[in-house]
Amino acid sequence: MTHIRGPISLFTPGRRVLVAAALTALALAGCGTEQSGGGRQSGTAGSSTVSQQPSPEQRAARALFDRFEKACPEPGVNSRRPPGASKPDPEEQKTIAAGEMPPADPIEPAYPTGPEAELDDRERCVSGHHEQRIIAELQMLADPTPTKVRAILNGLGYTDGRIHHLTQDGRRTRFHIDLREDGGRLCASGLAAGAVSDVVPCVAAAEGPFKITSEVRP
Repeated sequence: MTHIRGPISLFTPGRRVLVAAALTALALAGCGTEQSGGGRQSGTAGSSTVSQQPSPEQRAARALFDRFEKACPEPGVNSRRPPGASKPDPEEQKTIAAGEMPPADPIEPAYPTGPEAELDDRERCVSGHHEQRIIAELQMLADPTPTKVRAILNGLGYTDGRIHHLTQDGRRTRFHIDLREDGGRLCASGLAAGAVSDVVPCVAAAEGPFKITSEVRP
């Protein structure tokens, strides 16, 4: 009879299955630890990303202007005023009285004043888009109270931080919207009056709290 050397338990099929299962469990436990560690690192990175995301108001403002990114020219170009030209003094601009003969030399055209001169080409283009979308909504508002006008403007993406001077004027409501972006000076002066509602461009201080420096009264 041949003697078996070594514990028989190591060679039985049942024991081999148990050993293999134990090794597999250890391997899975190790993988789970690595995955769990990786998951914690991802969570930390995710938390950092969330903390760096813009606020809802910043996202709304960005979305408001991104729609005009391709429709309007680059900022800084003002075709209404020659480069380097300063504002003219209205008292120095020459006019021709009735019956007076015009001079032989051509008269240089007077520079535009007000928002036409202060705003660059992009701001005037952007202003036109804002005016159209706001007027279209206000014309359908039969009872333009300040509360209803604010709700309309909020629905169009203009946050409360951009809405100023919202006041009742008889059966109408007047308001201003801060449309400044990247150092620009654009703002809008609006009149909510049902079918005759109107919005025109105005000029605000380039920096600091919202302050109107020039406007066309609707």
